[in-house]
Amino acid sequence: MTRPVVGIIGNQHLVNDEYPVQAVGMSNIEAVAKVSGATPLGVPARPDCIDIPSLLHTIDGVVLTGGRPNVHPSHYGHEETDAHGTFDLDRDGLVLPLVRACVERGVPILGICRGFQEFNVAYGGTLHPEIRDLPGRMNHRMDPNGTLEEKFGRTHPVRLVPGGRFARIFGAEEVTVNTLHGQGIDKPGERIVIEGTAPDGTPEALRVDGAQGFALAVQWHPEWKAAENPVSRALFQAFGQALTRSGLRAAV
Repeated sequence: MTRPVVGIIGNQHLVNDEYPVQAVGMSNIEAVAKVSGATPLGVPARPDCIDIPSLLHTIDGVVLTGGRPNVHPSHYGHEETDAHGTFDLDRDGLVLPLVRACVERGVPILGICRGFQEFNVAYGGTLHPEIRDLPGRMNHRMDPNGTLEEKFGRTHPVRLVPGGRFARIFGAEEVTVNTLHGQGIDKPGERIVIEGTAPDGTPEALRVDGAQGFALAVQWHPEWKAAENPVSRALFQAFGQALTRSGLRAAV
């Protein structure tokens, strides 16, 4: 049986501080291949090089990865400030319309960290530039001095909507996750339904209302050693099952 193909959106990097590349993290590749049971395909975040209809004709699903640059605030009507950090306008230009195209066509799509924020902006939502500056909020950024294991270690619980999509996937109404982000959702977009929140009220899990297919995103990083973490494994397995169902529908 042919394995479904998942396009994993890359991020721009410089090799040796001078040679530009588009890269996809091994954690994302392994989670898609070993847990979702799909063939991972790196997709450069370059709207001038990628035609979305052609891409969606080629692949069976999409993973929007995390990334250090943030969505440019002009996409949600805010002014750029130093607190917004760095940007990747090419990724904005590809991913924001790609989210809507996947939802419209029923193509399974999973958002991670920046991908979570891209879901929200794609549907008219806004972002806080720095969560830890808000009254009563915790610092959701990773420890810059920690090891990889410490940076991606489970940090705080997420309370899920009882009976919601995520609660059904995880078989629980509360899970413990890692946290490696500075920005977060301010105002949810028009079709964005928040199904999970951190103890400080920060949105952590969302779905797109009325989506025909799998259209879910999380603020944490489930790709890190996904096969070893029961929460991550359940999420990527659910994504893999959605890929299979979508493929069966397309074949009918």
